[in-house]
Amino acid sequence: MTAPSFDLNGWNRERLAQVERALEGWVTADAPQGLDHGAPAELVEAMRYAVLDGGKRLRPLLVMAAFEAVALPTDPTGAPAALRAACAVELIHAYSLVHDDMPCMDNDVLRRGKPTVHVQYGEASALLAGDALQALAFELLTPMDGSVAPATQARLCALLARAAGSAGMAGGQAIDLASVGQHLNERQLREMHQLKTGALLQGSVVMGAQCGTPDARALHALEVYGAAIGLAFQVVDDILDVTADSATLGKTAGKDAENDKPTYVSLMGLEPSKAYAQQLLAEALAALDASGLAHTQALRGLADMVVNRAS
Repeated sequence: MTAPSFDLNGWNRERLAQVERALEGWVTADAPQGLDHGAPAELVEAMRYAVLDGGKRLRPLLVMAAFEAVALPTDPTGAPAALRAACAVELIHAYSLVHDDMPCMDNDVLRRGKPTVHVQYGEASALLAGDALQALAFELLTPMDGSVAPATQARLCALLARAAGSAGMAGGQAIDLASVGQHLNERQLREMHQLKTGALLQGSVVMGAQCGTPDARALHALEVYGAAIGLAFQVVDDILDVTADSATLGKTAGKDAENDKPTYVSLMGLEPSKAYAQQLLAEALAALDASGLAHTQALRGLADMVVNRAS
């Protein structure tokens, strides 16, 4: 008897519904535990505008898929941590987009098919909303209700901080800003994207795994998978910037060429870039083959979605 095919769309819908409900409940003006006052309503409005009702939610999906790949059916204790980790990485991603879109960085006016946060609320409010989303991400990872073990809290905070910080996403953005108008070779471009985009995507996979019970072999394989998917995402982003329109992307198309930014397409050409994305997909799937894990269907489906997406 053949095994039933995996329904990625159905899996995505269920996990996205979980994440959306959680974000809706956690990004609020309610007073945090132990405090008698909540956040200013105007700030929370900008935060919710930045994070709710938009985006692929790829990073939360990677967290959930990696957790489910390593979780033991007899040990349900990791599920609350995985949901919090999924929401935390999305908050970090949302904060980074708010800041990246500001005039001092990429100066973009369209994100997720609507005006960027600084256009909608002003630059000062956008800056504060991004700051608050970043802080909330770590608050989510450190609940005081006993639902997540202290050791797991510490591991998740360390992984997220490393992925988002100067040796990860923020460092990659700094290199990106310094590289405008510069010629980068393939190694330099790869290193920039591994930090700017890849670190948080790989971190999402590893954080999900750390909510479960991975052995060393599985954890290494998932790290390799996450690195390949993280770089592939940016390669495809570079391709879509020149092949898709703004309505399809939900953000301004052609910005990289307009701003004279180095990309895989400008370095390698369009068709070689497409071939490289497929090579990275093959590397990601090979890592899953080597993982020893039985339940990797969601991770496989997400890898294919990353590389073969249209937006």
